[in-house]
Amino acid sequence: MRILLIEDEEQIRRFIKRGLEAEGFQIDVALNGEEGLALGRENYSLILLDLMLPLKSGIEVCQILRDDKITTPILMLTAKDAIQDKVEGLRTGADDYLTKPFAFEELLARIKALLRRSPYQETTSELRIADLSMNLETREVRRGDKLLNLTSKEFALLEYLMSRPNRPLSRTMILEQVWGQNHDPLTNVVDVYIRYLRNKIDKGCPQKLIQTVRDIGYKISD
Repeated sequence: MRILLIEDEEQIRRFIKRGLEAEGFQIDVALNGEEGLALGRENYSLILLDLMLPLKSGIEVCQILRDDKITTPILMLTAKDAIQDKVEGLRTGADDYLTKPFAFEELLARIKALLRRSPYQETTSELRIADLSMNLETREVRRGDKLLNLTSKEFALLEYLMSRPNRPLSRTMILEQVWGQNHDPLTNVVDVYIRYLRNKIDKGCPQKLIQTVRDIGYKISD
């Protein structure tokens, strides 16, 4: 299941992301309210939303998403524990509220409780772009009838691209989501692995699926 984490504090963000990925969730990250609002309109099983954010507050993000009829469950995270802050968050459409600091076990329990109550169930176990398919359960990737042998990092990069078809993704976004926060932003590792994927996926095929987006990064498109 995909979860969107909107959190600007790096230490908390890394703590949550690492823990949830270990539990099998796919985590996308937004560092401010505006980025979170844009991503929040996509299909997610749940949104973890910090209250105090740059550019737009968590209250604003929640309110706009609900006004736009986005029904994804929202668990609001904040250092504020005053009753009026909790009430305001719930009134704007948050489904639950967790005060920092919190134990990871409590966060996980609340997430699972919200997912059980949610009418939305993510059932897709396969991603597909043109004749390229990825089975998320068996981890098999095929281009047409050809089975592709990908490393774990190549698989993670391709999954990130295929879960956002036709969407330009910057090198910074790819680096953060696939490699995490500890990598040098000036590294060319993204370009290197894109080249690896192209050699395995597009080489010899008349239709090239992995495309370079000038001055931005890459996208996968049919």
